[in-house]
Amino acid sequence: MIKNYFKIAFRGLMKNKGYSFLNIFGLAIGIACAALIFLWVEDEVSYDNNNLKKDSVYLLRENQQFDTRVFTHSSTPGLLGPSIQNDVPGIANTCRMSEMPASLLFTVGNNSFFAKGKYAENSVFDLFTLPFVQGNAKGAFAQLHSVVITEKTAKKFFGNEENVVGKTIRVDNKQDYVVSGVLKDLPTNSTMQFEWLMPFKIYFDQSPWLKFWGSNALNTFVELKPGANPETINKQLHGYIEKHLTGAKSQVFLFSMKDWHLYDEFDGGKKTGGGQIQYVRLFTITAWIILFIACINFMNLATARSEKRAREVGVRKVLGAEKRTLVLQFIGEALFMAFISAIIALLFILLALPVFNTLVQKQLSPGLGNPYHIVTLIAITAVCGLVAGSYPSLYLSSFNPVTVLKGIKLKGSGAAVIRKGLVVMQFTVSIVLIICTIIVLQQIQHVKTRQLGLNKDGLVELNLEGQMGQNFNSIKQDLLNTGAVDNVALSDYSTIHGGNNTSGFEWDGKPVGSNVLVSIRNVTPGFMATSGIKIIEGRDLTIADTAGLNHVLVTQSMEKLMGKGSAVGKTLRSGGPAITIVGVVNDYVYGNMYGKPDPVAFFSVPAEHARFMYIRLKPGGDVEKAITSIGAVIKKDNPAYPFNYKFVDDEFDLFFKTEMLVSKLSKVFAGLAILISCLGLFGLAAYTAERRVKEIGIRKVLGASATGLAGLLSKDFLQLVLLSCLLAFPLAYLEMQNWLKHYEYHVDIHWWVFVVAGTTAVLIALITVSFQSVKAALANPVKSLRSE
Repeated sequence: MIKNYFKIAFRGLMKNKGYSFLNIFGLAIGIACAALIFLWVEDEVSYDNNNLKKDSVYLLRENQQFDTRVFTHSSTPGLLGPSIQNDVPGIANTCRMSEMPASLLFTVGNNSFFAKGKYAENSVFDLFTLPFVQGNAKGAFAQLHSVVITEKTAKKFFGNEENVVGKTIRVDNKQDYVVSGVLKDLPTNSTMQFEWLMPFKIYFDQSPWLKFWGSNALNTFVELKPGANPETINKQLHGYIEKHLTGAKSQVFLFSMKDWHLYDEFDGGKKTGGGQIQYVRLFTITAWIILFIACINFMNLATARSEKRAREVGVRKVLGAEKRTLVLQFIGEALFMAFISAIIALLFILLALPVFNTLVQKQLSPGLGNPYHIVTLIAITAVCGLVAGSYPSLYLSSFNPVTVLKGIKLKGSGAAVIRKGLVVMQFTVSIVLIICTIIVLQQIQHVKTRQLGLNKDGLVELNLEGQMGQNFNSIKQDLLNTGAVDNVALSDYSTIHGGNNTSGFEWDGKPVGSNVLVSIRNVTPGFMATSGIKIIEGRDLTIADTAGLNHVLVTQSMEKLMGKGSAVGKTLRSGGPAITIVGVVNDYVYGNMYGKPDPVAFFSVPAEHARFMYIRLKPGGDVEKAITSIGAVIKKDNPAYPFNYKFVDDEFDLFFKTEMLVSKLSKVFAGLAILISCLGLFGLAAYTAERRVKEIGIRKVLGASATGLAGLLSKDFLQLVLLSCLLAFPLAYLEMQNWLKHYEYHVDIHWWVFVVAGTTAVLIALITVSFQSVKAALANPVKSLRSE
């Protein structure tokens, strides 16, 4: 019996090759697309699963209350970790770690390499699962100047040497370090990423500010004891910093490793439930929608071709076949086609995965050896087969055998209405995706073209390494002598990123109890001209302002906080001598590209205290030649270090990494949704033309033009697409309004976006349908009427 069903299904495929191709190809695209999305989703939701203590390890986060907002961050005081381990009973262990990865120069023999890593306490190997392939956790930091590296880093430093433990590496051309261990490479979906780890004591001794409770400058991780209640621990931590720092408006709390990647969004000091999880949900829904669109094609084409199988159903019923048997047969045929689609989808996945990995910047693999992946693929295929075959099987099995065997044509009005409804649903989803894609692109472009208050174009950023700080004056002059450089200056923090800040400034007229967060930038004279920040009032900083740090430049937002009139000549106080404001510069955007920046105070400092060099290229010059000239100067004055540089506009683009991914994937998904919808529309148009072939022949004999006939056949489908537009427009508007609310600085939704999306959908549908319509209209009427 089953063998016979397979024969019938196979003969059906061969007999209707065109319709079978549209069904299988459309479903294969849908399955492949969904499978790729689910691979991405799996990678996202399995972040940090490599850590065996994922359920008991927490990062301490801190809420700081300011006049305008609650600032949630992960910077904590250097004394916090050991203190709470002694005072809070439910805490089993703590680990302090430097915040930002440090890029250091490692020299092995005659070769030098930059590698990024962190300083951490030895407890890092207890809290996190970091398997050693050489050495062990116990002896990792037994010596002060020791370093633990990853397998990939070991290969970069030492090639294919089997055992590197005990080997010596020179760090930053200053100090020799001994390799005390080699760790297994971290998975790409691990929040913690580094190439090396060094003892925390080195960092602690080099950073005297870590010894003060008022200085937030490192990450503190906590492991809870078995059975400890996180809420109870949070109550014990509430007010903890205030006990050690009078007047502090800071509260620390536990942030679970389970939430680090997906739920890292806070508003008003509380988790919003948002973050990366929003994109996971969005793309999961999109995957199921694309699958459903592909299933709709199957339903439509199967019910549209129902007359071809009506007599088969009639004969089988007369011979005693039950409705249940027929339903199972037709669902079986749908499953058969779905599994053929799945096999083709696998080929699509293998071909598309390298491109998809580049798009999403991951290293995903099909994982065909993973039973979970196989079961998931089979489940998706089975769901597609059942969904796609459910309505057609019920519809076909319900035919009256007497009616169909007498040759009476089936009215099928109910099936026609459902077909039209499904087409409308397909195009509604496709149009919504088109509109969303356009608005996402607009939002990204809107922020990218925002007036930043500085000039990021033609601005080169270099890390200050080796003797560059001490030799800054000569380096600056050599760079200006190249003729390719306009200006050079230094800063302690990256221009467009966040940096050091304080709430400790006081001034005359400041409201009692006011708590204002002000960012601090330590720069060298000429930084404003180099970065493109304009001086509005007063003067620029000079070399003379370096001594005593008693002169400062402030931004316009800081001037407004200080009351009416110019801020020039007013003073700030921060526990020491009065600081005189000598100039006011325009506000500029940094840190959060979508929000309003905090006020900034600029101090002039010696070059040795800076960490970044900024070089302003001459406009209109040859960029490649300019970089070559800059590289030659840097290598001459700092030969021990490789020449590495960044363009600030490239760094700026990285702020929109997630939005750009959403934009790219939206374009792909919208295109696939339209393609799959058009495959179904193409098949329905072909069926309609075939069904009305005699009507077309008669109309042609009576003088109808080919243009008129093509319009007649296309009209019904275009009406469905126009109805889809009416449904899609409000849905897309509401969805995008909700999405844009997350951004303080966002684009308005314009009417023309809906016109463009609707016109695009109508034109694509018209092209799809017109091919079949014109073909039918140009057919010889004699052939179609010959059988009458």
